[in-house]
Amino acid sequence: MRCFCCSNLPFSACCEPFLKGHATPQTAAQLMRSRFSAYASKQFDYVLATYTKVRQPELSVNELTANAANATWFALEVGETHNVPLTAQAEGLTEDIMQINEGATDTVDFTAYYFENINLYQLHETSNFIVEDGKWCYHDGILHDDCGKVKYGRNLPCLCGSGKKFKQCCATKAR
Repeated sequence: MRCFCCSNLPFSACCEPFLKGHATPQTAAQLMRSRFSAYASKQFDYVLATYTKVRQPELSVNELTANAANATWFALEVGETHNVPLTAQAEGLTEDIMQINEGATDTVDFTAYYFENINLYQLHETSNFIVEDGKWCYHDGILHDDCGKVKYGRNLPCLCGSGKKFKQCCATKAR
């Protein structure tokens, strides 16, 4: 199965190891992709766990689930990022070395597409990420003016990047 984040990689080799806790995203862009995959697969415990510590108390899995109840997330486009990697992820590193990235920040510009009540919407955001406890965490984001309901031609290439026409691919998820 192709990954939900539209990376063209298999889910098992892309976001699934992050969602299952077998790996840690090494860049903010990887975390962004894995959070999208979590929304698409309704794994809101992962979404909550990847917020910064200061933001987590404001949210709950039930709230995240309720807010996304009618949404079917299906395509992601990742734009600009500085691609700041974690430098202290190897096993056996001392705690002093693990602090190298602590407080590092990055931004990721993305557009996510979803269906809600048969309508197509886009969420365009520039997200702010910070390293806490040696892991990238989502803090907040700035929504762009082009968020909301969009029209997209049924005969255009699908937004997910499959190469199929939209009507023969993800548009079927709206039904």
